[in-house]
Amino acid sequence: MLTDLPNILTLLRIGSIPVLVGLMAFHSPLTDTIACVLYAAACITDYLDGALARRWHQFSELGRMMDPIADKLLVGALLLALAGFDHLPLYSLYAAIIIMLREILVSGLREYMASQRETLPSTRLAKWKTGIQMVAIGFLIAGDDTAIFLHIPFLPAAKIGACMLWISVIPTVLSGWGYLTAGFARMTRHEGKATKATP
Repeated sequence: MLTDLPNILTLLRIGSIPVLVGLMAFHSPLTDTIACVLYAAACITDYLDGALARRWHQFSELGRMMDPIADKLLVGALLLALAGFDHLPLYSLYAAIIIMLREILVSGLREYMASQRETLPSTRLAKWKTGIQMVAIGFLIAGDDTAIFLHIPFLPAAKIGACMLWISVIPTVLSGWGYLTAGFARMTRHEGKATKATP
């Protein structure tokens, strides 16, 4: 149900997106630091909603649908905001483009598979991809101004975030390719069954 705590945490993650983008738009050391803390809390809810659902056996189709959507909305919106505010150093804009293209491709593939009553379950590699992306985005949101604000000016937060975003491209592409080949294999199998069933 929508009132279950795991689903409420997922909704809070979605609700944090406009607040995060608004804080990033001010681009001051204080607002960037607050945005980074809020983003970390949103990432923690990503772990908690799944853990609580498993512990309390509060599984639902709504939760299964909302959780990956919340992740994609959070990552997609923040990557667009970082690009719009010119906070993507080391040509990591191109890494963000690759990530967005992969997410759109896999989402479309999942939608088609659902129409055929098939599923594409998440893989361990895809979870690693999401984890690395989330950490990278955290460093990019913080930026060098936050490092100075926290009295650690020697920490190149923006460059660390950009490098991690590029690193995340590897599991992003590999997991996307895995989903694509698995999806095509199931489509081919489904079409083969349909052909055999046709007299």
